Amino acid sequence: MAIIRPFNALRPHPKVAHLVASVPYDVVNKEEAAELAKGNPISLLRVTRSEIEMDANVDVYSNDVYLKAKENFLRLKNEAPLLIEEEPHLYIYKLTMGTNSQVGIAATFSVEDYDNDVIKKHEKTRKVKEDDRTNHILTTRAQTGPVFLTYRGLPDVDKIVNDTMKKSQPVYDFTAQDKIKHQVWIIPSEANELIINALAGVKNLYIADGHHRAASASRTQKVKKQENPNHNGSEEYNFFLAVLFPAEQLRIMPYNRVVHDLKGMSADQFIEKVKTNFIVEQTNLTAPPSSKSICMYIDKKWYLLKPNQNVKHADSVGDNLDVSILQNYLLHPVLGIEDPRTDNRIDFIGGIRGTEELIKLVDNGKAAVAFSMFPVSVDDLINISDAGETMPPKSTWFEPKLRDGLLIHLI
Repeated sequence: MAIIRPFNALRPHPKVAHLVASVPYDVVNKEEAAELAKGNPISLLRVTRSEIEMDANVDVYSNDVYLKAKENFLRLKNEAPLLIEEEPHLYIYKLTMGTNSQVGIAATFSVEDYDNDVIKKHEKTRKVKEDDRTNHILTTRAQTGPVFLTYRGLPDVDKIVNDTMKKSQPVYDFTAQDKIKHQVWIIPSEANELIINALAGVKNLYIADGHHRAASASRTQKVKKQENPNHNGSEEYNFFLAVLFPAEQLRIMPYNRVVHDLKGMSADQFIEKVKTNFIVEQTNLTAPPSSKSICMYIDKKWYLLKPNQNVKHADSVGDNLDVSILQNYLLHPVLGIEDPRTDNRIDFIGGIRGTEELIKLVDNGKAAVAFSMFPVSVDDLINISDAGETMPPKSTWFEPKLRDGLLIHLI
């Protein structure tokens, strides 16, 4: 049984929403964030990545960075301006990328549901990243960007959403520089109870993207609860901002991999070792045609890898994923990458960047080998979550992505 709650959003004036809204803090590096915010004093990146306004050598996890975020947030409230809703609302958030659209409900969700696994996870989190967003939330007293949730869609909820979009105008309607269209509607108050009751019958929700945001909201709640002698469970810090999308609408792209060196081997020696567990054929393909196949780029050539008889079917759902097979039968035994979450010899390239990015990284010498993956399915994500398993890190890249700053939850 999932708890969903309307909230008093802090949100930008409609005339400046396209300037305030920013890409999620964790999909760009410092240099990319600085370039996106250049010439735009009210970009939310100045809050979520406040280090872009500081000395180049600053420790991005230092207290000064979070204090700068708070300072910029207070300035942004006045200068944008950002306005607080007088009444709590549920919202519709529609994303359109080309001919594909997905429509979700923006609301706040229960930290307790997250802790008790009503809201299920499929990835492990890294403590340093949890620490970062926890400190950011505690210092700014705000959740500036939503978690991306999914569930098996309900016709009754879909009808309310579609009726709202037909009968009213969006409060935000703009196309960002990356050509993604963002639209937000306020759901009529009389429909709130219908949506809340319908979703109360849903056994589980699933985190599609934003595991560190959700984990940080949970950690924040523990801190705030301990500080509050009158804690009663209704405080805003007991809830976190998210947008809930029907699983049927989601689009997952691959999360590709590059490795910086071949552990002292030549390209030919490396390929021979790969043949221990894979059938290796030269190909013109740059992306695998189906699951249980991987494309590899090395020495200006593409190869198609298919598991051979040495790759055994696993009892675990997660261990049968292509990203797991790559990790367990190539990255670890051949290249010595034991933990891809912490090994700095491996990098992850979101599918939105295309296989051209893989070619560029290998050809310019920044990587020694690249792997182009077949995307994980939404059913895989849900099945792994239901089994209580986790995927390897960076298994899924969801596109289009929500923007930070359109709806902010104050705690």
